[in-house]
Amino acid sequence: MLAEQSKRVTADIVLATLNARYIHSAFGLRYLKANLGQYEDQCEIQEFTLESRPEDIVEQILARQPRVVGFGVYIWNSVQTEKVVALLKTVAPEVLVVLGGPEVSYENADQPIVDLSDYVITGWGEVSFRELMSTIFEGKPARGSASACAVPTIIKGEQPKLDQIKMPYRLYNGDDIKNRLLYVEASRGCPFKCEFCLSALDKTAWPFDLDLFLAHMDELHQRGARHFKFVDRTFNLKVKNSLRILQFFLDRMSDDLFLHFEVVPDHLPEALKEMIAKFPDGSLQFEIGIQTFNPEVQARISRRQNNEKAKDNLTWIRNHSQAYIHADLIFGLPGESMQSFAASFDQLVGLRPHEIQVGILKRLKGSPIIRHTDAHQLRFNPNPPFSILASDTVSFTDVQLMGRFARYWDMIGNSGRFKSTLPLLLAGDSPFRRFSVIANEIFERSGQTHKISLLRLFDLVFDIATQTLSVDADKAHLAIHDDYVRSGLKSRPKCLQLSQKSPPSSSKVLKSKRKNASRQARHD
Repeated sequence: MLAEQSKRVTADIVLATLNARYIHSAFGLRYLKANLGQYEDQCEIQEFTLESRPEDIVEQILARQPRVVGFGVYIWNSVQTEKVVALLKTVAPEVLVVLGGPEVSYENADQPIVDLSDYVITGWGEVSFRELMSTIFEGKPARGSASACAVPTIIKGEQPKLDQIKMPYRLYNGDDIKNRLLYVEASRGCPFKCEFCLSALDKTAWPFDLDLFLAHMDELHQRGARHFKFVDRTFNLKVKNSLRILQFFLDRMSDDLFLHFEVVPDHLPEALKEMIAKFPDGSLQFEIGIQTFNPEVQARISRRQNNEKAKDNLTWIRNHSQAYIHADLIFGLPGESMQSFAASFDQLVGLRPHEIQVGILKRLKGSPIIRHTDAHQLRFNPNPPFSILASDTVSFTDVQLMGRFARYWDMIGNSGRFKSTLPLLLAGDSPFRRFSVIANEIFERSGQTHKISLLRLFDLVFDIATQTLSVDADKAHLAIHDDYVRSGLKSRPKCLQLSQKSPPSSSKVLKSKRKNASRQARHD
């Protein structure tokens, strides 16, 4: 046993976080490690998921015998991370805990997780974390020592020029390349001031050195990376750079190459269109934040968007390229009513994006949206993820209904599993109104928003379509059968068992050639 313990790998610094799923990778932690200078070899990154038990997390961290543990804290993992930190400080109070990330960078005075920590670095951490490690390892007093103060030290992160930050891509290992999403960024920051977003606090967007960035991308590609998720807030802001990046990947195109970009909806010049049109089916995904088409709401939240140009560009992408469109709307923005949101949803459905993510407004700590709290009676959930509960234009009941709407829409509208049936469900004067009926009926009949099997969902959709929405039974039967065949399910839904003979179908079970693109393939 002693021999085994002596062989254990130790690390003076452990950087840890809880990812939503295993497939995600901790981009920020890799930046911190890459910029630790002389302390990089003393640092290890440990990634866990939200399902991991706090006891198991702490055990694995302490197995490295660290002096310092840094945690990345986000809105989706703050509750679980607090449990981990509390347990860690109970069993190993001598270990210094450093927090960073957006959830602790603002309004941190009364956060329990902050009170449990020794240091908090707000904002950018690449330089400040390295300097803190230098302070600690040079022997200056820290909170864990007898002479330390009784409150955590809050450090305002230093924002260096981008050419002073080392890129972290060499820290993606073989397992990351094979099994995880690889996050990359060609720029940092955002010039827009949309008040629901923390990027509203940025002064502008800053590009990394493009030659150096592409050299890193080439190295990743040579190592086998094929799935690149760009986290740039405004990928198409500087078109010259966008064209170079797209050409770089177009020159390396293969069946398994997949790129994700967040793009500004109303900025798509002809040169960019020509480049986008060259990409084959399944290789490009665009995340396009519409949020609302209501000009008054847009002005209220400082969102600059030319709605007509945005619509034209969405139409062009859908009709003249093979790019997959993931569009976003936000419910609960200040002054937006249910009717106003419905109008935006109906307009967006008419533009035919492959997915429409219906998000519920969240109060991100530090975001300027709070300035509307009194004027619009904004009431947010005090628990993460701090979603809107009510306002002067939407009630708590409205928010609950929209939460279920969003969940069922993801299962039916976004999943691609109801490709043939969905047009029948939405046909009419208002897709929003018709799908609201579906959402209400599903909840009334099932009492569930999760763990509804696809087999049961087929039956629920068929029954609601024919009984409540007056969809022709024969058409509904044919559409459901087509979607069922495409799904690859072994068991038949009850609505198809009623027929002795199965209707003919040209659908086949879809198996995408592209890694991590099965959802996108169902929309083909």
